[in-house]
Amino acid sequence: MKVMTFLSRDTSRAPTDEEPASPLPVLRRAPELVGVDPWFNTPDGAPLRLAALRDRVVLLEFWTFACVNCQRTLPFLRRMHGRYQPELTVVGVHTPEFAFERSLQNVERAVDEQGLEYPVGVDSDFVAWNAYGNRYWPTMYLIDRAGQVRYTHVGEGSYGRTEGAVRALLAEAADREAS
Repeated sequence: MKVMTFLSRDTSRAPTDEEPASPLPVLRRAPELVGVDPWFNTPDGAPLRLAALRDRVVLLEFWTFACVNCQRTLPFLRRMHGRYQPELTVVGVHTPEFAFERSLQNVERAVDEQGLEYPVGVDSDFVAWNAYGNRYWPTMYLIDRAGQVRYTHVGEGSYGRTEGAVRALLAEAADREAS
C-alpha cells in the first residue's frame, strides 16, 4: 500500500528558526508612504509616516483583502506584530486589485474580520505601490531603523527566513545601542 503525505496549508506554523547567512544588504532607501489614505489602527486615523518610525524596524506589506495569497500571510503578520512590538512595527498597505476592493467599507470590514491590530493604510491610487516599484500581491519589505530597505519577499511562505531577517535587524539595532 502506498501512503501519500501532504504538506499542511497552515503556513502560520512555518518554522521560525532560520537566520540569514550574512548581514542583510542595504537594497535602497525606503520611499515614504505618500498617497496612502485613510489609515486604520492609527491614533485618530492619523497618517503613518516612515520618518516617524526611524527608531523601529518596519515590516511593510503590500496586500489586498480578496487575494488568497495575501490572506495566508496575515497569521504571520499578526504573530510578528504581537511578538516583536514595540521594536518592530508591522504596516499593511492595502492596494486594490479589483474595483470592489476600492471600497473603504470593504477594506475596513476586512481589517476587522481578520483581526488586524497593526496600522493599515489604503493606497487606492497606487502612489506608494509605484514608489516601491511593486508588482505583486503580497510583497513584504523589511526596513531598518535608518529607513533603508534591507529585505524583500514576494508571495506567501518563507516565514522562517523572514522572521530570521526581522531578528537580524533587531539584533543590529541592539548591537549599535550596546556600543
